[in-house]
Amino acid sequence: MDRQEFLDWPRKRVTLLGMSGVGKTRLANLLRSDDWFHYSVDYRIGTRYLDEPILDNIKAQAMLVPFLRDLLRSDSIYISNNITVDNLKPLSTFLGMLGNPDLGGLAIAEFKRRQALHLEAEIAAMRDVEHFAERAQTIYGYDHFLNDASGSFCEIDDADVIASVASSTVMIYLQTSPEDEAFLIDRAARNPKPLYYREEFLDTQLAAYYAERGLEYTAQIDPADFVRWVFPHLFKARVPRYESIAREYGYVVSARDAFQVRNADEFLSLIGDALAS
Repeated sequence: MDRQEFLDWPRKRVTLLGMSGVGKTRLANLLRSDDWFHYSVDYRIGTRYLDEPILDNIKAQAMLVPFLRDLLRSDSIYISNNITVDNLKPLSTFLGMLGNPDLGGLAIAEFKRRQALHLEAEIAAMRDVEHFAERAQTIYGYDHFLNDASGSFCEIDDADVIASVASSTVMIYLQTSPEDEAFLIDRAARNPKPLYYREEFLDTQLAAYYAERGLEYTAQIDPADFVRWVFPHLFKARVPRYESIAREYGYVVSARDAFQVRNADEFLSLIGDALAS
């Protein structure tokens, strides 16, 4: 598709790729008032594919409190998942961090179980993209569709899933500059959050972390310290994976340029320029 074909496309479909924090959701929120349907993959994961595991985790914690346990067992109260596009904390809390249980950390087996569930859920949510693009128009009346992919999309080692998204949407990779990278790494250090890791990557980095910190087992890990330590390695590992996807299936836009976008016309111009180059 060239620039003019994209601009003339009556029902545009775009997928935004990139690390968490590069501005994908900001753009999606900006476009919602301009006839664009916002498909948040993280929201779909949390409300459809991990809803039950999230609630089971919350209920298990509530059962540790005698007052709440009695109410739950007698069906006097219920617990629901109140995830929104702008508040994904229930999903983040379920994913959790690895380490000392006294500091809120998870044992390695449970951590990997949740990681595997997240990967399965992300793949399923990405397979739903074309279906939701159709629903956005036929049910909700939106002409245009924006797929706000999660930061871990590049960790999906399934070419069919990636190709299916590329066949139904224009894939745009929001590429970070060295300054952006430094900002995101610093932000992760100040506010460490749960993350998804490919198992091979996790095992390799965990071994290096044990050696550097002089630790022997998971329960010795400070969960926040591990996330601070591993995030720069994760960032550097994901960049070439995203670049590879962009080379084969999509186009590249500077995250800095995307941050300057203030309305739908500027967004279309930015994408058009990427296709033209």
